[in-house]
Amino acid sequence: LGRLMAERIGKLIGASFIVENKPGGTTQIATELVSNAPADGRTVLLAAATTFTLLPNLRKLNFSIDSFEFAGGIAAYIAVMAVRNDLPIRTVKEFVAYAKAHPGKLSFGSAGEASAGHIYGATLARDTGIQLLHVPFRGSAAAVTALLGGEIDFIIDGAITPMVKAGRVRPLAVMYTERHPELPDVPTMKEAGYAVTSANSAGWGLATPKGTPAPIMKRLSDALHEVLQQGDVKEALARANSVPDWQTPAEFRKLLASDQKMYAELLPAIGVRAN
Repeated sequence: LGRLMAERIGKLIGASFIVENKPGGTTQIATELVSNAPADGRTVLLAAATTFTLLPNLRKLNFSIDSFEFAGGIAAYIAVMAVRNDLPIRTVKEFVAYAKAHPGKLSFGSAGEASAGHIYGATLARDTGIQLLHVPFRGSAAAVTALLGGEIDFIIDGAITPMVKAGRVRPLAVMYTERHPELPDVPTMKEAGYAVTSANSAGWGLATPKGTPAPIMKRLSDALHEVLQQGDVKEALARANSVPDWQTPAEFRKLLASDQKMYAELLPAIGVRAN
């Protein structure tokens, strides 16, 4: 996503971006690096929303939402809820009924403690009044492998999409307000009849250090908005289990703050504690 945005935005504004991957600390290292960079528009961050909404509720950070200027929200991630094919479950309604009849027996895998898949599963359990068993793995790929091998019963993760398309697992719903563009027959959770608490901000946004001049931010924002309307960009996002989710700079900032408060209440309620 970062390289795609850098290439397309660069073409529109007549600039060449050098993309640097700075992994570590669940995005914390890269974000802190950019927060301390000169506010001259030459350093731009592909910002994960969870860095500003989830992480502050788990650990102490040396930056906040107010450490950045935002060019806007970029895209939303679509997680897919899928179960083993041999389970007698074909809908979310049947899933909830089965879980209530077998409390604590249905297990779900995730990419690890406090990962998106963990929070989705725990929130689903809370909001539907069921008991589930969480099994954390080291990454989504390992959780997908466990589901295919029958070690767990279900997963809520976009990484399962290829297996859904191949018919190796059974999809029940997607965790988004719209259907997955590559799984048009799979309903949203709301269409399946359930309201599950979730974040409202885009999954990613474009950010620069606080104090970056307004004309530079407007130029970046206008270019980002235009890029998100390009057909091949939408296709590339769909292949990455995402859809364009343009949010103006003000909207994105406001929703990040709102989601941070939402997680402050949600995480303790589902048993996710600060480090």
